[in-house]
Amino acid sequence: MAPGRTPQRAALLDTNHGPLRFGDRCLIMGVLNVTPDSFSDGGRFLEPAAAVAHAHRMVAEGADLIDIGGESTRPGSRPVPAEEQMRRVLPAIEEMRRRGITLPISIDTRNALVAEAAISAGADLVNDVSAARHDPHMPSLLARLGIPCVLMHMQGTPETMQKSPSYADVVEEVLRFFEARIAALSADGVPPDRVVVDPGIGFGKTLEHNLSLLRAVPRFAARWPLLIGGSRKRFIGELLNQPDPSGRLMGTAAVTAFCALAGADMVRVHDVGEMRQIVEVCRQLRGASALPA
Repeated sequence: MAPGRTPQRAALLDTNHGPLRFGDRCLIMGVLNVTPDSFSDGGRFLEPAAAVAHAHRMVAEGADLIDIGGESTRPGSRPVPAEEQMRRVLPAIEEMRRRGITLPISIDTRNALVAEAAISAGADLVNDVSAARHDPHMPSLLARLGIPCVLMHMQGTPETMQKSPSYADVVEEVLRFFEARIAALSADGVPPDRVVVDPGIGFGKTLEHNLSLLRAVPRFAARWPLLIGGSRKRFIGELLNQPDPSGRLMGTAAVTAFCALAGADMVRVHDVGEMRQIVEVCRQLRGASALPA
C-alpha cells in the first residue's frame, strides 16, 4: 500500500454489461475517439469498421471497459452538435455489440441527447467532462436511467480552459467541487454510489496543478471511486520535452504506475496492452490477491 493511502473498501459498480470491481487491480478504460480532431489519434477511428477493429484490439489487450466519444475536448476545441456526435458514435456502438464486444462501454459526452441515444445503442455509463453541468437535462437523465456516471472537474470550457487556469489550492478546490456536485446530483435523484470522480488532468490546469492533483490521488481515492485520465497528455510532454503525443508512452507508463500504486480505481489510456501490464505488476506490488483471468 502506498504511503498515506487510506484503506478503501472494495466496491462494485453494476452496469448492463457486467460489474466494475474496485479495490483490487486498477481498471483499464480504453480510449476510442471517433473524431477527426482529437489531440492524439484524431481521424484514425472515425469509420465504424476502424472503430470496431480498434475496440476488439483493446479487448484482446486487456481493457476492462471502452470509452467512446464523438466530440474532442482538447484545449481550444469547440462544441460538436449532438446530431453530429450521434452520427459518429451510434454506428460504432451498435456494431461493437453486434460483433460480440460484451465489456461495459462508456459514452464520453456532455450532451444528454447523445448519452440517452448511446445507452439505447448499447452503452452502459456516461463520462461527462462537465460533471453534468453543461446540459441541464443530464442530471434527470442519469436519475431516470439509473446508470453510472463519471464526473470530471474542469475549470472553464474546452475552448477556454487553458487560457489562464488559477486556483488558491487546486486539491482543496477540486475536493470541494466533487462534494458539491455529488450532493446536487443526489438531490436530483442520482445515487452517490453510482458516481466515479475524475479530477480532470489537463482540463483547466497548469503543469503544477496537474502534479498536485496526481500527488493527491490517495485523498480522492479514499473518498470516491477514482478515474485518472493522464494518457499522452501535454503535461507529460512538458516534463519530457516531448511535443509529439505518440512519444509520451513511457511518461504515460510512469503516471499509470504512480496512480495504480496510490490507489486510483481506473486509468483512461490509449495504450491498453502496455498499461494493463503495468497495473498488473502494481497489483502484485501492493499485495492484492490474484483475479481470475
